[in-house]
Amino acid sequence: MTTTTAKSKVLPPPTERYSLLGWLHKNLFSTWYNALLTLFAAWLTYAMLKPTLTWIFGEARWDVISANLKLFMIGRYPIEQEWRVWAALFLLTWVIGLSWGSWVKKFELSGLVLLLIPVFMALLPFSMDDRLKILGLSVFSLIGYVIAKSQPATFSKVSIFAWLLYFPVGLLIIRGLTGDEGFFPVVDTQLWGGLMLTVLLSVLGIMFSFPIGVSLALGRQSKLPIISWISIGFIETIRGVPLITILFMMDLMLPLFLPSEIRIESIIRALVGITFFSAAYMAENVRGGLQSIPRGQHEASHALGLSGFQTMAFIIMPQALRAVIPILVSQFIGLLKDTTLVMILSLFDILGIGKAVLGNPDYIGTSREVYLFIAAVFWILSYGMSYASQRLETALGLGER
Repeated sequence: MTTTTAKSKVLPPPTERYSLLGWLHKNLFSTWYNALLTLFAAWLTYAMLKPTLTWIFGEARWDVISANLKLFMIGRYPIEQEWRVWAALFLLTWVIGLSWGSWVKKFELSGLVLLLIPVFMALLPFSMDDRLKILGLSVFSLIGYVIAKSQPATFSKVSIFAWLLYFPVGLLIIRGLTGDEGFFPVVDTQLWGGLMLTVLLSVLGIMFSFPIGVSLALGRQSKLPIISWISIGFIETIRGVPLITILFMMDLMLPLFLPSEIRIESIIRALVGITFFSAAYMAENVRGGLQSIPRGQHEASHALGLSGFQTMAFIIMPQALRAVIPILVSQFIGLLKDTTLVMILSLFDILGIGKAVLGNPDYIGTSREVYLFIAAVFWILSYGMSYASQRLETALGLGER
């Protein structure tokens, strides 16, 4: 009896599997022209990186970042109330640790990386007090992780409620509750800024635009003409103009339609504009996912006696959302970067803070350092969302048969 082995399971020779020289020969120096291309690429990389690294480690004035780091992080938020921002961060890391311990069954390198990020940040030029607070983020995440590992089945449900409660509680902590004085005073949203404002606008924009976008996608496919027309009108109107136009409308035109005694805060106007803009695009993305589901799915669910609502909620919508995860995450990343436009509403996000810092005569000529730092922050946030999306796709088996 002859036994055959699938081609995909045939292993390469041990020298190629375990030897660095074997790997280099196979991937970089397999032929003479591949060797030339490898040497040329190495020379080009060296020629490009040498002046860059020389500037980064020898000529750049990074004191502009270290001296204004709190401004980049929280803007003009009162220093005496800074502990509230830390409290919200401690609570967030605890929820993340709780979720990781209850939902991730085996060791993940990404979890270790997340845990070590605060440790690395503590090496930056912060005060000793701030370094201890940053290290405390890892401690709180570990506490949540250990608690969840004790009873994963129970805390998997608790973590869902923890995420639902975190955002309103976190906003309440940052905004305040007891007027302008006292232990927990209200902090004017005009003082919110920096990375804190960028993250808040992007996260809240994603949260609010998702259900609105799904509703608009369903409304566009509705058999009731009035619902379909309203959905189509909203989607096409919003998608027909750039985000900056919507923000200008919120800033200049909206007050004209309101009584003079009613004044909506700038951050609320910015959030509404960002949410509507994102919802219109999300509606089209979700509609594409709905149209990718075969008609037989609808007919099979009806044959089983499911109602239209049950069919959409339990059969069609989960498959549609699963199919459009990559494009939804791409939209979320775009929304994160689009929050920089809120400067036109006199809100100072991290980019607005950077421009304000460059207006200081002490930091003239440091624009490269400032913008490189801001670009690195956006890259870390965007890559984090992209990595989370890839892990979710792998867990759901997206793209596999």
